[in-house]
Amino acid sequence: MPPSTLVAFQNRMRKTDSVIVAAIPARWASTRFPGKPLALIGGEPMIAHAVRSAASATSITDVLVATDDERIATAAQEAGAEAILTGEHSSGTDRIAEALFARDDWTIAINVQGDEPFIAGANIDTLVEGMLERPDIGMATLCRPLDALDVEDPNAVKVVRARDGEALYFSRSVIPFPRNQEVAQSLWSLHLGIYGFTRPTLEQFVDLGPSSLERAESLEQLRALENGIQTLVLEAPFDSRGIDTPEDLKRAEQEWAEARSVHMRERK
Repeated sequence: MPPSTLVAFQNRMRKTDSVIVAAIPARWASTRFPGKPLALIGGEPMIAHAVRSAASATSITDVLVATDDERIATAAQEAGAEAILTGEHSSGTDRIAEALFARDDWTIAINVQGDEPFIAGANIDTLVEGMLERPDIGMATLCRPLDALDVEDPNAVKVVRARDGEALYFSRSVIPFPRNQEVAQSLWSLHLGIYGFTRPTLEQFVDLGPSSLERAESLEQLRALENGIQTLVLEAPFDSRGIDTPEDLKRAEQEWAEARSVHMRERK
C-alpha cells in the first residue's frame, strides 16, 4: 500500500466503529506435520509469530486463536492473543466460527492461517479495505500472480476472477487451461489462504456445511461458490508462503535468520 494510501486508510480506520478481528485457526493434529503450531522458528512457536504478524495490521482490533489444544492456547496467550478452545471441525473457518460466535462485538473477521507466520500486515489491511469499500460483499480473499513453474502443483491453489474481481472458481488443477498459452499464463493467479467474512456471511457459510465441490478438491472456499456466496478476490501487495512440512520449516527458519541478520546490521 503506497504511503499516501496507507495514511488515508489509517485515518479511515480511526473514524470507523468497525471491530475487526483476526482469527487464527490452529490444530494439533496434522497428517504431514503434527504439532505444527508449536514448531519453533527463532526459538519461538510458529503460532506466536502468526499472532504478532496479524497484530501488525493497522485494521485489526483484536487477535484471536481458535484451537483444540491447551498447549497451543497457552502459547497464543503468551504472544498476546485471546485463545479459545474449540471442538473438532472440518475446516479452519468452521473452527474460528465457533470461537467468534461466542462474542457479539465484531463486524468483520479475517481468517488468518496459523501456518503462515510471516504474513504481511499490509495484506490483511488490503483485504479489510476491499471489504469496507464493497459492503455488498460478505466474503473476500487475496491472490498473487502465479509462476508458470508452479501452475501444475496441486498445492498451489489457482483462482480465476470475473472482471469485477469476484471469484469464478478455485482449483488445484490448471485454470484456465492453456489452450492459448500466452493468454492463459497472463491470467494464472495463486490463491492466498486468507479470508474475510462479515458476521451474516460467516453464519451462512457454517450453516451450509461441506459441499460436494469442497470435498472433491478439499478447498473450503468452494462451499461459498457452490452456494452462490459472492467472493471478492483482491490483489495482495506481498507474497505469503505457508509452512506445510518440516522441510518448509527449515526454509522459514533460514529466512527468519537472514531477515534478523539484516535488521541487526541496519540498526548498527
